[in-house]
Amino acid sequence: MTSAVPGQPSKAVLAAAPWVFTIGFFLVWEIACRALAVSTFVLPPPSAIAKAMWEYRGPLAFHSAHTLWMTLAGFALAVVTGLLLGIALGASKLVHAGTYPLLVAFNAIPKVAVVPILVIWFGVGWAPAVLTAFLISFFPIVVNVATGLATIEPEVEDVMRALGASKMDIIAKVGVPRSLPYFFGSLKVAITLAYVGSVIAEYNASNYGIGNLMARASADFNVPLLFAALVALGVLGVIIYAAMAILERRTTGWAQRSNFAT
Repeated sequence: MTSAVPGQPSKAVLAAAPWVFTIGFFLVWEIACRALAVSTFVLPPPSAIAKAMWEYRGPLAFHSAHTLWMTLAGFALAVVTGLLLGIALGASKLVHAGTYPLLVAFNAIPKVAVVPILVIWFGVGWAPAVLTAFLISFFPIVVNVATGLATIEPEVEDVMRALGASKMDIIAKVGVPRSLPYFFGSLKVAITLAYVGSVIAEYNASNYGIGNLMARASADFNVPLLFAALVALGVLGVIIYAAMAILERRTTGWAQRSNFAT
């Protein structure tokens, strides 16, 4: 099958590329571990990791589901908060000037340093994981929504005002649609950050989740299980990222004109 665009790979090639590259990566990993006689305690080969994933398939599935729930709960809070705050920043120069430095300063704080405070406030459990996922992921949504609203051309605003539109009309009918590509693009970044946040909190302040499973595997020096948990994290991360990418294409496909757009 030839590509519809000269110099670009065909759809079949693009669809097969992730599988070919992934299988090739694990194949090279397996060969290197066996050829160099690397100890399983240092770096287990993919075959040992696959064996551990089958042996611990029950705990891996249970803890992965818990991590997914924590991630989605924190992400939902981040979407609501980030969307409302982004609209406020983009619609008001006063709000933008007053709150943006605070948001930047807060975002610069490593969220792993906030987990102990959340444990003191809410105890060990689901709350620190959800809140950490929220705190680490809402900033990209705020920035992108505010950017989309702030980039309305002055000429468009002048025309809308000449037609009798109020500021809220301009925001609702021009600003919000214009910010949608920014918003849905930021969701792909935010969901992965929320995922990272929930795992960090589970590692330090939870009895469940992939992060907690990794902490226990590390304490038991069970390196194959530790890598199996990492693989589970990677697979889950790809799934939730792909879900956000599909949502972006279905909602803002009209904004993707380049052949390089994904």
